[in-house]
Formats: sequence, C-alpha cells, structure tokens
Amino acid sequence: MGSVAEEATEERRSLLALIEGLSAEQWLAPSLCDGWRVRDVVAHHVGYDVLSGRETVRRMAAGRSHPGGPNGMLIDEMAPLSTDELVEMVRNHLRPTGLTTGFGCRIALLDCMVHQQDIRRPLGLPRTIPAERIRPALNFAVWAPPIRGAVRGRGVRLVADDLDWAFGRGDEVRGPAEAVLLAMAGRPAALSDLRGPGLDRLTRNLGA
Repeated sequence: MGSVAEEATEERRSLLALIEGLSAEQWLAPSLCDGWRVRDVVAHHVGYDVLSGRETVRRMAAGRSHPGGPNGMLIDEMAPLSTDELVEMVRNHLRPTGLTTGFGCRIALLDCMVHQQDIRRPLGLPRTIPAERIRPALNFAVWAPPIRGAVRGRGVRLVADDLDWAFGRGDEVRGPAEAVLLAMAGRPAALSDLRGPGLDRLTRNLGA
C-alpha cells in the first residue's frame, strides 16, 4: 500500500483517464452535485491546486459575497476554459498541491474520489475503487469538516460489506464501500445501493 499522497495521485490519474475519453455531450451533462455539470466538477476539483496559500485565503474571503460561495466563484472564473484546457490542468496536477494537500493529502484523495463518482454515476460509468485507496477515504470522511460523515451517519451503523469496514452505532446500513462513502458525502443517489433497518434513518439524515 502506498502513502495517502501516492493514492491521491493515482486517484487523479484515474480521473484523468476518465475525462480524456468524455464526449462533448458528457462534459455538459449534469453531475450528482446540484447545478453543476461534469465540467464544473472538474474545474472545482483542480482549481484550487493552481492557487498559492495567500490566493486561496483571498478567494475564500471574496467568495463569501458570491451566490455560489468560493466554489461557485471559482467555477465562474474557470468557465472560459475549454475542456481540453481542463484536461491539461488535471494532467499537470496529478500530484496534489496547495489546499488539497491538507491532512496529509487526504483532502485531495477524498475530494477526487467523491467527485469522480459525481461524474461517473450519472453517466453510467461504474468502476471498482481499489481497497487500499477507498479505506483511507472512508476513515477521513467520518470526521473531515466539509463532509461530516459522522453527522450524516448519526443514529446508524454504516457497514461497507465488501471491505470489512464499519462506523457508528444504531441500526445497520450496509452495502458497497463506494455507496457508503457517497452517503457520508451527502449523495442521496447512493441510497439505492444500501440496505438494512437503518436505511430510513440515513435517508432522513440526508434530507432525501
């Protein structure tokens, strides 16, 4: 098993392979992120890598007055870029830099993994995520501030039955690790792949 930084780099390499093969229609297709197209998800994910620490702080401050917050502001600024330019940005930043290197590159790993699924699921392009890559993402998602998996999973015990991974207390909800991760990330689309007596509670937690 490689380091988290190495796994994050491989996850980006997997994202690159995916977006290199997308058609023009797929780039404009809706993602699992409300109001974001596939190209918006890619722009959001890689956009922070090109910013210095000072630029990131400024972006966060300026984005408070933007209707879509800092992320929406970033997507708007990157809107003029072509899809070829977005692909090239990902290719040039396979090794995460900047904000996403936080928590030992766990931000980059988790963010890329969730956002790749945000793209793949609506496009009907499933994949198998390596166990050594998804396990640290699951562990981080439990307490990562932007994800708050422990909050979304309150009152249930989440079980990834293909990975021997579990978290929480309460009625059980089980299924593939990928679906458990997306549920902790607030994606109701993953609920159909989960089962168990705690599913109704988890569904309410996600506001679905």
